[in-house]
Amino acid sequence: MSIPQLSAEEVLAWLEKTSAEWQALLEQHRDLLAVSCDIAGTTTIGGVLQHIVAVELRYAERLAGLPATDYAHIAFDSVEAIYSTHDRAVALLRGQLAREVNWDERIDFVTRSMGPASATRRAVLFHSMLHSIRHYAQLATLVRQAGIKPGWPMDYLFMDMELKTPGKD
Repeated sequence: MSIPQLSAEEVLAWLEKTSAEWQALLEQHRDLLAVSCDIAGTTTIGGVLQHIVAVELRYAERLAGLPATDYAHIAFDSVEAIYSTHDRAVALLRGQLAREVNWDERIDFVTRSMGPASATRRAVLFHSMLHSIRHYAQLATLVRQAGIKPGWPMDYLFMDMELKTPGKD
């Protein structure tokens, strides 16, 4: 019996699809960046988006053996700035996925909230991607409460789902 598994490439594809949909929505509704919220110690949706891409970038940098960008230097004043950071992070992640990496190796890092820590490269990689997906789901509620309905299915199922027409095989 085999155990089903998701690959890093599959999770990254889901993150990329999700991020692209959010970027398009935010480009249409730029005022959403200023909507008030209290997710992840932030005060606006723009702040949550900074948190999302900061985690992506800082952990991608750690995986690449680079120093983590100072959180305060990660811009969130525009949709373009936010997703430029996301694009840098994804490029670093893709670079790591393209090379031979010991994903079971533990790396040391410092978290903003809990201080010094270590985890396997695998845990850091998947955390950086799934962390974003989790916060995007929280943002979906806030955006709907602001009167804007995201127009795409967000669940992973839709990465491979085929709709069947009733009565046709």
